[in-house]
Amino acid sequence: MSLSLVPLRPEPDYAPVMRLALDAVQSLETRRVYRKGLADFFGWLEANGRPAFTRAAVQAHRAALEANGLAASTINQRLAAIRLLAREAAAGGLLSRDEAAAIREVPGVKQTGARMGMWLTKREAQALVDSPDGASLKGLRDRAALALLVACGLRRAELCALTVEHFEQREGRWVILDMKGKGGRIRTIPVPAGVKQRVDNWLQAAGITTGLVMRSMWRHGAIRNESMCEDAIRQLVAEYAVGKVRPHDLRRTCAKLCRKSGGELEQVQLLLGHASIATTERYLGTQLDLENACNDRLGLKFL
Repeated sequence: MSLSLVPLRPEPDYAPVMRLALDAVQSLETRRVYRKGLADFFGWLEANGRPAFTRAAVQAHRAALEANGLAASTINQRLAAIRLLAREAAAGGLLSRDEAAAIREVPGVKQTGARMGMWLTKREAQALVDSPDGASLKGLRDRAALALLVACGLRRAELCALTVEHFEQREGRWVILDMKGKGGRIRTIPVPAGVKQRVDNWLQAAGITTGLVMRSMWRHGAIRNESMCEDAIRQLVAEYAVGKVRPHDLRRTCAKLCRKSGGELEQVQLLLGHASIATTERYLGTQLDLENACNDRLGLKFL
């Protein structure tokens, strides 16, 4: 069976092929973006007479995306999804390994300059984390969620997966122990005392003693025994933030405030769990400093 023979017209026909790549992705947000990119790619193949899934077809698709004026970062993200599909298709016997290798070598679009991204100032961050009403159950949950996003630099998926059991004491302080992040990388995250107090306030009021920390709620305020989804975290941030602030902007804010408060670059990298941590540790022998954690010096008040 070849991918070039797979019917591509209605979505149910190409959905099994898309799942080859999507099932290999852990992040729900990445899966959503890849699904859109692959659907557009299959649609482009259909509109162009269903050419075989080859390096030439992928290069032509990239040229079409450039001609349509898509940003370099968007095109490269689309290509990443297609490369992943090629890898998984070859592993499943749907594509020759030589063709898959050729597709995966299709170069991305060169980006010039550097994206600045969005982050909050110290004053803006303080206003945000204090926005939810601490007198309501939902407000207590949201105060804890915002504190964890800003002070601990959690990703949306990590906040959704956070459990009571993740919190443990190490070296005389509270940490989120063995958090599994992007790419399956595991890290330990120092938790400032005020942030832990916010989490405790929410858990106590909600009667949660085990399992997921962030729970979804009914409109009338009752707690549902299921985790908040990543989109719910996005909506939570948008509810209190001024302007177009996303959860990842709070992660960037954490990094900026840590750095400005004197946190070492390696410690910030360890805190956030970036892919370069292993390289940093190997070259510098850096270990996460729990006694003098860089995110203890943000200058924000959580109590």
